[in-house]
Amino acid sequence: MKQKRVTIIGAAFVAFAVLVFRPGFAAAQISSDTRQLNIDSFEHVWKTINDRHFDPTFGGLDWQAVHDELRPKVENAQSVDEARGAMTDMISRLHQSHFAIIPADVYENIEAPAAKGDRGGSTGIQTRVIDGKAIVTSVGPGAPAERAGVRPGWEIRSVKGTEIPPLFPPIEKEFEKNPRKDFYLSYAVRTRLGGAIGDTLVVTFIDERDRPRDMTMILEEPKGKKVIFGNLPPFYLTFSADTLRDDIGYFAFSSFFDPVTLMPAFGNAMTAFMRSPGIVIDLRGNPGGIAGMGLGMANWFVEEKNVAMGTMRTRSDTLKLVTSPRARVYRGPVAMLVDGLSGSSSEIFAGGVQGLPRVRIFGSRTAGATLPSLVERLPNGDGFQYAFASYISRNGVELEGKGVTPDVEIRPTREALLEGRDPALEAAVDWILDRHYKGN
Repeated sequence: MKQKRVTIIGAAFVAFAVLVFRPGFAAAQISSDTRQLNIDSFEHVWKTINDRHFDPTFGGLDWQAVHDELRPKVENAQSVDEARGAMTDMISRLHQSHFAIIPADVYENIEAPAAKGDRGGSTGIQTRVIDGKAIVTSVGPGAPAERAGVRPGWEIRSVKGTEIPPLFPPIEKEFEKNPRKDFYLSYAVRTRLGGAIGDTLVVTFIDERDRPRDMTMILEEPKGKKVIFGNLPPFYLTFSADTLRDDIGYFAFSSFFDPVTLMPAFGNAMTAFMRSPGIVIDLRGNPGGIAGMGLGMANWFVEEKNVAMGTMRTRSDTLKLVTSPRARVYRGPVAMLVDGLSGSSSEIFAGGVQGLPRVRIFGSRTAGATLPSLVERLPNGDGFQYAFASYISRNGVELEGKGVTPDVEIRPTREALLEGRDPALEAAVDWILDRHYKGN
């Protein structure tokens, strides 16, 4: 089978989590041909990492011993699921993001949606887990949840009869000191709120008066522009430009994809904000995408040429990321909002400008998943995502496994959401106005 390969600089963190909470596949018996394809796939995964991993010592891991331990499991696997599990076990030994085995049926949905059906149904709900509860943080305009009357601050108690709170303690324990904990917690909710377009979903909420509310929603295609990037699952690009109080500019976007659409939109917003007392760039919930887009965005507000935004290191080369300012740049304060669902290119962007005199980061620690990666198809039809470089921020911090720690740490609360407030955004606005009125 011919492999398909695409380079993804700072690939989005979403693909890494495809198998984390995915239900098991049917354990159908496999033919000798399928078995050989699984073996070939295993060998390809092992050899690719052996030859291309940015750290030739694999962090002290005996990579040959891992191969010798797990290959027999693939050879003796009685199902594709079992073989896939052995490969997932192998790459998990690296304890790094952006390594994943992505099931073949995901690609089948991408490549032939008319035949297989698009399962990307959405309620329009965004959630975060706060104090052990799944809390609605936003509801998309015109989405099924908005039409049903769902409001930010409501708790999601159950989905299709499955109680949600019991999902969290094992995840909290497993990822207690891991910056990706917020991502995994939210992903556990997100997967249960999904399904095929047209599916009916019954969700029990706890409203602002702590009353249970059963609501039925029909899943729809997510809002935004559908973006297919290489072999990754589809993303839906949304962005918004707005003016906050005292003419502060605000720009938010869902991912670093589709530069032909997003970069002009960002440029138009920055041009409109040139006389604003400050600008807020909202990266919360943004899983990343093409890292070079963040560098292009920074060129709108970093005045100096060749300012270091970090370094990418491969097995054989080192690439320094530096700014090249535009002819007209914004010279006021810039606040960035991040949270535990800000991953990959969002972290490279935020980590690259953190510490600059006119920039301050607000929110909560990011996902710590910053490795640039590639995605390709394996002989057995599965996808294989692997990191080929590490990233070190301009401050000399390797953000993988650590994340970007905000200059001002503020986490959302249910009380604030129910009141229609956004504490991180409020703090960013206060900082901008303080600098503006003091003439800084």
